[in-house]
Amino acid sequence: MAKPKLIYALAKVIIAAAWADGEIAHDEINSLKDLLFRLPNLEARDWATLEIYTDSPIDADERARLVEELITAMATRADKKLALEALDDLIHADGDIPEAEEKVAQEIKTAIENANTSAIGGLGRLISGSLRRRSAVIANAPNREEDLDDFVRNRVYYGVRRRLGEAENVPDLPESELRKLSLAGALMARVAHVDREVTEGELGAMVDALQRHWQVTEEEANIVAEVAISVVGANMDFYRSAREFFSATDAQERVRFLDVLFAVADGDGKVSTPETEFIRSIANNLKLTHRQFIDAKIKIPRERRSS
Repeated sequence: MAKPKLIYALAKVIIAAAWADGEIAHDEINSLKDLLFRLPNLEARDWATLEIYTDSPIDADERARLVEELITAMATRADKKLALEALDDLIHADGDIPEAEEKVAQEIKTAIENANTSAIGGLGRLISGSLRRRSAVIANAPNREEDLDDFVRNRVYYGVRRRLGEAENVPDLPESELRKLSLAGALMARVAHVDREVTEGELGAMVDALQRHWQVTEEEANIVAEVAISVVGANMDFYRSAREFFSATDAQERVRFLDVLFAVADGDGKVSTPETEFIRSIANNLKLTHRQFIDAKIKIPRERRSS
C-alpha cells in the first residue's frame, strides 16, 4: 500500500512539473486536479493543502525543494517502486501515451530510481501531455458538448434550477446546496446507469435518498433525480463529479453517501458486480477507506448482492 507521505510528496512534485513553464490554463488546472485525485492514499487533509500549490506558479527554487522532499520520502527501494507505480498509473490514466512520451516516462523512472533531481524538466513535458489528454477526454466525453465542469454545473445544475423555477410553491435553494444536490444526483445517476437500464426502483431510491439525507421536499427530490437521470449516461466520466462532491461535503456526509449509492444500486432488488465495483471506484475517489466501503456494502442483505 502506498505511503500517504510519499504520495503527498509525489503530488507536489507533479504540480511543480506542471508549472514548469510558468503557466497552466484554467482547463488544465481542472485536469491536473482530476489526475492528482486518482493518486492512491492521498489523504483528505493533504488534498486541501495541494490547492495552495495549484493556485499560483512554482518557481525553480521551490521546485527543487519539492523534488528534494520527494527523494527524502523515498527511503527504500520499495518506496521508489511505489512512487514509480503511482506516477505510471497517473500518466496512463486516460489511455496509452505516444511513443515519445513513453520514452520520457522511462527517463523519469530512471532518474527517480537514481535520485536524480534534474528530472523535473522531463517530468514537466510528461505531465503536460497527460493534461492535454485529460482535457481532451473531458471535451470529447459522451453526452455533453462542453467540459465536465460545465456539464455538471450547467446541464444538471441549470436543468434542476429551471425545473424548480417552473414548480409551484417550491422555495429557492441556496446555490451551494443546489450544486451539491446536482453533484450527488449525477453520481447516483451514474450508478443507476451501470447496468444500462434505469429502473423505477432505482429512481425511487434516488428520490428517497435525496429526501432523507439532504432534507429536500419530495417534489425537489424528484426534479433533481429526473434531471440527473436524463442528463447523465452510462459512459459519463465521473472523476470530476467525485472530486467536486468531495470538496462540497464533509467526511461524515461522504461516508453516508456510500449507503446512498448502494441503496440506488439495490433499487431493482439486486446489487450487481459491476455496480459494486463502480461504487468501489467512487469510494476510492472520495478518499474513503476500504473498511468504510465494506461497511456500506454489507448493509445490503447477502441475498441481494452479487458478492
